[in-house]
Amino acid sequence: MPKLPVFGLVFLLAPASALASQCHAFVERATGQRYATLGPVAAAAPALDILFVGHSTFRMETPGGLVINTDYAGTDGPGRVPDVVTMNRAHSTHWTPDPDPSIDHVLRGWNPDGDGPAEHELEVADTLIRNVTTDIRGGWGPAAEDGNSIFVFEVADLCVAHLGHLHHPLDDTDYAALGRIDVLMVPVDGTYTMAVSEMVTIAERLKSSLVLPMHAFGAGSLRRFLDGMSDSFVVREHPADVLTVAVDRLPRKPTVLVMPPTRYMMREDLRRID
Repeated sequence: MPKLPVFGLVFLLAPASALASQCHAFVERATGQRYATLGPVAAAAPALDILFVGHSTFRMETPGGLVINTDYAGTDGPGRVPDVVTMNRAHSTHWTPDPDPSIDHVLRGWNPDGDGPAEHELEVADTLIRNVTTDIRGGWGPAAEDGNSIFVFEVADLCVAHLGHLHHPLDDTDYAALGRIDVLMVPVDGTYTMAVSEMVTIAERLKSSLVLPMHAFGAGSLRRFLDGMSDSFVVREHPADVLTVAVDRLPRKPTVLVMPPTRYMMREDLRRID
């Protein structure tokens, strides 16, 4: 698939190790201390390719060729089997008990042993993957403390977060653990996860350069999310399947970018806000 230029935000962190976190100066939940310092962006910043497979699954290919699928329920998307998958267990559409054995790393957003939260801090190829756990409420299934994870992917000088099947507002500790988020993948169904207005509040506080809606079950909830974000974010439709993101080409104004297949839900062209 052709790579499309996107839209800079410059805030790099001096590495404490090969792949030390660049999204925050210090996080109590993470291993070790990480110190932030301003620095220059390379002349040609590496780029991350993002494909929205559907539901809550994004397929990302890093500059180093690593393939990562989020909220993986067995659908790979085009191309080879992913190297890394993340899963959440609120519903069966966000995980599978039988992932392909050829997948090198299967990161579950819950602790299968049931003894405390899942803790992931994985360095693989050019990517650091970590998680921030949240709770699953009852109603459609059993309540579970730390049963969901927000996964953060630090690659190509970018900080990408996938909220998973988030069921409750975040507190200050959660926001501190997430740190700076450049690209935010947010569920907008308005029912099974959280009310659209609550998701808008989270997205507005994180103030990510790019917000990618997912988990939309119809045009109505998607439209409500876009309307809620339009006061402080640019709202646009992405014209192609693959989104190519680089730290020096992020939009100058925070932007909600609706990708296919979600954008095909719309019965009319998205309202463009300049």
